[in-house]
Amino acid sequence: MLGYTIKRILQVIPVLLIISFICFMMIRLVPGDPVANMLGVNASKEAIAAQRAELGLDKPLLTQYGDFLVKALQGDLGKSITTRRPVIDEIAQRYPATLKLALGATVFAAVVGITFGVLSAVKQNKLTDNVIMVFSLLSVSTPSFFLALVMMLLFSIHLGWLPSMGLRTPLHYVLPIITLGMQSVGLIARTTRSSMLEVLRQDYIRTSRSRGISQAVIVMRHAFKNALIPVVTVVGLRFGGLLAGSMLVEAVFSVPGIGRFMVDGVLKRDYPVVQGTVLVLATTFVLVNLAVDLIYALIDPRIKYD
Repeated sequence: MLGYTIKRILQVIPVLLIISFICFMMIRLVPGDPVANMLGVNASKEAIAAQRAELGLDKPLLTQYGDFLVKALQGDLGKSITTRRPVIDEIAQRYPATLKLALGATVFAAVVGITFGVLSAVKQNKLTDNVIMVFSLLSVSTPSFFLALVMMLLFSIHLGWLPSMGLRTPLHYVLPIITLGMQSVGLIARTTRSSMLEVLRQDYIRTSRSRGISQAVIVMRHAFKNALIPVVTVVGLRFGGLLAGSMLVEAVFSVPGIGRFMVDGVLKRDYPVVQGTVLVLATTFVLVNLAVDLIYALIDPRIKYD
């Protein structure tokens, strides 16, 4: 297990290098000059050239990328062109809000999705199964920003039950978490149903039924555990997706998170902000995938990492 973990951690390094290089080059293909945006339309060419030299933007691209990597290895992601603050400080200030939303949405989606998936598999082709599958299809098909607006109108404006702006109290987390996790509910429910149905058709399940073991014991003790691996995979992937894809929900509910920060950086051509946020999100995502791989061995003891 230890050797496998070290090997996977070493594999993370080239992945992050490739991601950082692609992001570094792509953001520079976007039309617009960040220095011109910062100084304004009335800035002289001399002032723009001096500022570009100060920020190191006049160097060749590969030299700029090398400087970025060296500083990143030292924990320095550069300074924001817009705010002139260290990007690492800006991310540290906003990352907890996004992480809380992503974790909350993942837990919500996993609990509801797995419950619906198991229930749907047990009640296959019955009314309960059909209702859950229709709900899953609707949840997957509904855009997050549309659901956010509907829930805000219903629960905040008309009913007045929940606040809709910021994250000041625990109640402020309810609407963003539900909105962010709703699409994942449908995906997890469908994956759980498919995996459970495959396990429930196995010979050892039929043998357990012939021995008179109750349906509840068969489902929860024998079938559910053996159906978990694909479900855990989907949950882990969805956590990474929710972490990186929360910008729309953060914008609707006025959450000062890292997703909204990255979008602002793209709009303002703030190179250090985009590079830093993408690198942090990519690192989180690959570490989550590593954790999911290691959890497999806890779920199924037959899995060995040599």
